[in-house]
Amino acid sequence: MAAYNPKNILITGAAGFIASHVANRLVRNYPEYKIVVLDKLDYCSNLKNLNPSRSSPNFKFVKGDIGSADLVNYLLITESIDTIMHFAAQTHVDNSFGNSFEFTKNNIYGTHVLLEACKVTGQIRRFIHVSTDEVYGETDEDAVVGNHEASQLLPTNPYSATKAGAEMLVMAYGRSYGLPVITTRGNNVYGPNQFPEKLIPKFILLAMRGHPLPIHGDGSNVRSYLYCEDVAEAFEVVLHRGEVGHVYNIGTTKERRVIDVAKDVCKLFSLEADRVIEFVENRPFNDQRYFLDDQKLKNIGWSERTTWEEGLKKTMEWYTSNPDWWGDVSGALLPHPRMLMMPGIERHVDGAEETKVTVSQSANSNSQKRMVVPTPRTSSKKPHLKFLIYGKTGWIGGLLGVICEKQGIPYEYGRGRLEERSQLILDIQNVKPSHVFNAAGVTGRPNVDWCESHKQETIRTNVVGTLTLADVCREHGLLLMNYATGCIFEYDTEHLEGSGIGFKEEDKPNFTGSFYSKTKAMVEELLKEYENVCTLRVRMPISSDLSNPRNFITKITRYNKVVNIPNSMTVLDELLPISIEMAKRNCRGIWNFTNPGAVSHNEILEMYKSYIDPSFKWVNFTLEEQAKVIVAPRSNNEMDATKLKREFPELLSIKDSLIKYVFEPNKKVLSN
Repeated sequence: MAAYNPKNILITGAAGFIASHVANRLVRNYPEYKIVVLDKLDYCSNLKNLNPSRSSPNFKFVKGDIGSADLVNYLLITESIDTIMHFAAQTHVDNSFGNSFEFTKNNIYGTHVLLEACKVTGQIRRFIHVSTDEVYGETDEDAVVGNHEASQLLPTNPYSATKAGAEMLVMAYGRSYGLPVITTRGNNVYGPNQFPEKLIPKFILLAMRGHPLPIHGDGSNVRSYLYCEDVAEAFEVVLHRGEVGHVYNIGTTKERRVIDVAKDVCKLFSLEADRVIEFVENRPFNDQRYFLDDQKLKNIGWSERTTWEEGLKKTMEWYTSNPDWWGDVSGALLPHPRMLMMPGIERHVDGAEETKVTVSQSANSNSQKRMVVPTPRTSSKKPHLKFLIYGKTGWIGGLLGVICEKQGIPYEYGRGRLEERSQLILDIQNVKPSHVFNAAGVTGRPNVDWCESHKQETIRTNVVGTLTLADVCREHGLLLMNYATGCIFEYDTEHLEGSGIGFKEEDKPNFTGSFYSKTKAMVEELLKEYENVCTLRVRMPISSDLSNPRNFITKITRYNKVVNIPNSMTVLDELLPISIEMAKRNCRGIWNFTNPGAVSHNEILEMYKSYIDPSFKWVNFTLEEQAKVIVAPRSNNEMDATKLKREFPELLSIKDSLIKYVFEPNKKVLSN
């Protein structure tokens, strides 16, 4: 089989242990490859792991979560990704016993988001999924042949169960959609940069500090260990020579009991094992042995290079030279460190590291630079402000955080699910906000047609979740800024298309064509009973970031055909800062949150052609023709923005706002 040569590789979880070694190796050995790494900087990640690559021109770091569909789609498209190496996962078995839902969220849902993005974009030539030997379950103590790639999967703990579940999704997308997938299952890995919740770095750091080495049970459990650089080479081989649709074990036949590992560490530090080793309570279930058959990988050119003695010595030398690499890790050095991985806990980076790239900087770089913040009303006493924002992974939620940073407003993103009242109360107790912003909600994946077949999920978030948040905020005396939608109206005899007569805030919704719109109209009516809510009706949002797939302009420039109907729209660069000012002014009730006036599809595309791409062409079709290619009808209307204009006289009309905030900043300079 011919060798595979990628061009643009996305590596997830690349600030973690194994993936950082793989990323550094590929950046170093293949300067012609572009390596984009994505990591949310969880507790076991560290940007310093990527120091060897950060000055390289073919390297780019993005801080973000694989669970963010918008971000993943954005990266695949804008970076022209053709290859994904998916390492991101929660991996520590002890943590999985105490916080198993986080493992499901990260390991299964995160993988599903990646797979769906690959299916939608249709540009991925390799998807390498990194799994674990633990999916096979326990190997018989007397087995002389290891588990081969076709062995049955029998996971025995929550961690390995989620990894097996993720594998099933990968296999299904390979078979159902033809996604070119490869899966690896590896033995334990050790070496420099590993977070010390794992056995070998934990033992080394404890030995350095003169503390006992805790061993679960009697220490007879057997494991196989591979040095990190050997494993990085294995992934290099799988990347270039692995066959699509196949699974590869990355393993070694050289096994060691846990107690023998402890004794070997003691020898390196000249410690008496009998005095230092301490036996502690075992895990709820601790597999006795994992044993792999790695012949298949050897057949395509890989072999283990580093001996146990050499690798352990290198690892010990690295940790003794870098004792503070991870900061305070006292919690990780406990015998059963389950409390490290709480939902939402992220590793903070210093200022120099933050300036590289963050999620919001990567995904919204254009729009962030052009956000215009309206001048706040002056007062004799500056009020205390701290915002609690829901919708961190969404487009509007992410931009709100950027604006807060620019204005110097403290803020935190909510960790609780909207439909879980107790979690919302805990968020408010912990954050102590002055205002709450709700930018969370289900709009559909990739569009509102999704809601037609996922009605319970849509109700749960858009109705139950929003009402629960409003009620909790009311109980705590907090103003809730709720980003809603204006897609609850359609032109009628009193509001004719092109008449300039828009729907007002007090008008009753008349559009029920989509289930999404039904839920939004329903919750808007119910929210009228809450005097602490400010409802902002957003329509067809647009920003200066023309690469964002949620941007209305981006959408219609990618369609084969478009309708041509005037609509009210929301230019986020101008209006989102206004929403923060509205919170400061204690605005309540319903507001049409659009720029004044309406603009048609053709008018926008004419601007796009004039400012961005003179060669751009498009084809129109009728609503009747559109109805044949969509599941749910779409809302078309003009909204009356008089109320908002009265409060903010500087607010531009939709066409003027598009020119100032979107097209002028993105204008292409044409050569004569």
